[in-house]
Amino acid sequence: MQRWIQRARSGGEALQTLVDGLAEELGRSVVLDDPLVRMICTSRHFGDEDRVRVRTLLQGIADDEAIRYVLSQGVARWTCPGVLPGRDDLGLQPRYCVPIRERGHMLGILMVVAAGEPLTGAETEAIDRVARAVAVEMYAEHMASDEDEQHTRRLVNRLVGSDSAQRCAAHQRLLDDGLLSAGPHVVVTSVAVTGRRGPSGQIAVALRGALEPFRQTRTARGLAAIEQDRAVLVQVFDREPAEEDMEQQCRAVVRSLTTFLGPRAAAVVGVGGRRTALADAWISYDQARVAARAARRLPRLEGIGDWERLGEYAVFLQLPDSALNDSLLPKPLRRLLDGGGNSRLEETLRCFLEHAGSVPKTAEVLELHRTSLYYRLRQIQEITGLDMDNGAHRLVLHMGLRLWDLLQAPPGAALKRAVATE
Repeated sequence: MQRWIQRARSGGEALQTLVDGLAEELGRSVVLDDPLVRMICTSRHFGDEDRVRVRTLLQGIADDEAIRYVLSQGVARWTCPGVLPGRDDLGLQPRYCVPIRERGHMLGILMVVAAGEPLTGAETEAIDRVARAVAVEMYAEHMASDEDEQHTRRLVNRLVGSDSAQRCAAHQRLLDDGLLSAGPHVVVTSVAVTGRRGPSGQIAVALRGALEPFRQTRTARGLAAIEQDRAVLVQVFDREPAEEDMEQQCRAVVRSLTTFLGPRAAAVVGVGGRRTALADAWISYDQARVAARAARRLPRLEGIGDWERLGEYAVFLQLPDSALNDSLLPKPLRRLLDGGGNSRLEETLRCFLEHAGSVPKTAEVLELHRTSLYYRLRQIQEITGLDMDNGAHRLVLHMGLRLWDLLQAPPGAALKRAVATE
């Protein structure tokens, strides 16, 4: 066994050699996963394969439910080997798991299928020896990739930062190094995680895993700057992405973070406006931050805000939180909202304004006779003192209602609600 350990070469090939050698030694299936339970390399079968193993090999990644189960057992936080209980409903047999750690870094999980005869002392000793060899290989790779990631993080942060000279320098460096192209369609996405506290670096690892699929797609190339609990993703698209495409991407990111971190981790995603040049990525980033504020305040957005869909909300959301308060509400609207029992009139006003002041359309949507609608509109006019036939007056009320929506939900309310409903 020592001979094939010594013959193991560097990089992924070395890890595969170690895993294959251990599997042959034990006569059991072995797999090496990353801290998010995504397969790095695996041995051949030894007649002990289960449904989870087969599906993982076919798909290249385990099902979300299987990943959630493994992580829920705290395997990624283990400091010593242990047995992961099987789950018949998932088609998962028990596994002997060894956390691969080196100098405080959680690098992966070595798993041995432990169905049938229990592992002997000699077998666990062999697993421990190979795990130490795996840790050495993985730590070397980790250090190299960490250096690359720090370089990328610096360039991305400077590209979207406030210093114009640093932006220009980062832009040129990204082009010279071939990391990104100049255009033609650039979008910046901001991602943050809250509501979750775990081991140091766990959220950053989850963010890295959630964003990885979007660093290279059929239509886009991207770079991500990962911080402790937040990330910035800059993407250059071959064609302008549709709003629906960006929404699907954001939902996939949120799903991945929920899988990797558990239901109590609330993610908020903000998508910036579409720009036509990489040099303007900082503008999209500023807009992404505004969109993220909308996602925090408006529960109906379900944690995902897109600048292109914010409309008039974008005006208010560029104000600091200290200025975003009740004092901004127009007095006429305040009289309507403060008059207890006026929820019916508020609903009528919203519908009337949303349909451009069209009485026929408003009556249809509210299922009201027009006479009843005219009566309600007169009540609104009497309370507010504003004329519903006056465009400027309607604008005051419409913008006031939008502001009221933001004030109803303080920062983070949308996230707290999302976590509470899990």
